[in-house]
Amino acid sequence: MGAVRGAGSGAAGAARAGARRRRPRRTPPRTPSTSWTPRSAICASRSRRSRPSTTPPPGGARSPTSPRSAGRSTRRAGRTSPPSTPWTSTATSWTARRPRGARRALDGAKDELTRVKADLDRFAESLGPLLGKAETQLARLAPAVERAKQSLLATTSALDTVRAQGLRADDLAARLATLAPELTRLNEGAARHGVAETIQRADRVRREAEALRAEAERLPERAGEIDRRLVSLRTRAEALTTRSAQVEPVLSELRRRFTAPCWQDLQHVPEEAAKHVAQAGTKLAEARQAREAQRWADATALLATVRALLDETDEAVSAAGDRLRQLNEVAKDPQREIERTRFAVRDAQRLAMTGRQTPDPRHARPLDDAVARLDRAVTALEGHHPDYWQFLRETEAVRGTAARVVELIREERGGS
Repeated sequence: MGAVRGAGSGAAGAARAGARRRRPRRTPPRTPSTSWTPRSAICASRSRRSRPSTTPPPGGARSPTSPRSAGRSTRRAGRTSPPSTPWTSTATSWTARRPRGARRALDGAKDELTRVKADLDRFAESLGPLLGKAETQLARLAPAVERAKQSLLATTSALDTVRAQGLRADDLAARLATLAPELTRLNEGAARHGVAETIQRADRVRREAEALRAEAERLPERAGEIDRRLVSLRTRAEALTTRSAQVEPVLSELRRRFTAPCWQDLQHVPEEAAKHVAQAGTKLAEARQAREAQRWADATALLATVRALLDETDEAVSAAGDRLRQLNEVAKDPQREIERTRFAVRDAQRLAMTGRQTPDPRHARPLDDAVARLDRAVTALEGHHPDYWQFLRETEAVRGTAARVVELIREERGGS
């Protein structure tokens, strides 16, 4: 029985040992051929393949001192109580420090994100006005270009209407043609010329086109106005021709009744009047030719020259008749002119003394000089053949002095 029990236990031990030998080894998963295999793993694999067989001896008895059983005992002991090594305490302290390091890293990352966010906010604030300006310009771009094109189209239509009425507008058409390159640049768009430059160009084209359209629409009215001015100035020139012929009799009466200083400066009036009227007639003819050729600018300039000539002639012809009238009045009653002048001086003196015990020298001195000047003019009237024209100029100068003093006083008191 003991032999049978020993044989049975030996067979069971051998079966268990064989099962352990047949147990598949756990190998790591295969990695792709491109991965790197450590040299230590290769060496361990080779050592396992070259390890000698540990088959138990016949009879099922297991050798207690076999290398395999010794290794298993050692590994069990290692799993049960791991050996104490010097790096165990270091790993434990490093594991304890890991939360503190992670906390510091997290705080640093948070501070860096805060700084970056502040920089981005400042950048966004600096971009705000630029973006607003860009949006405003982009919103203005399309309407500005469209308005410019519409203005050009309206100007073209206005020129067509004027030509249909039989009026030429060559100068306006030439000015409109100069806007064609600008229209081409507008069609090229802001992508080539820039938003701001395109908007400025569109506004400029619109203004010039609207000005041309206004001139074109006013062209029929302008033609009618030129026709009316031609008739009016021709009539006035004819009237001045008649009045110029009457200057000579006026000069004859002045020579007969008054001294030479009273009329000497009027001697050239008849000749100058006739000359200016002739020049006006020539310019009128040129203006009429320009009107027929529809050179509107030339016709307008010539009519302005005619008007200036006739104004000068009218003033000279009128001066002769006015001189005779003034001299007749002062020769008949010089006292009237004297009292008129003295009243102006006394009024200025009264204003200078208002609110004061003594007058301001700046006001008193000119008024005293004016009084003395008036007295000398009155004295000059005594005797035979007085110079009434010089007397009238002196009294006018005295009244001018009094008026300047009054204006000065009012400015000073108004400013205070």
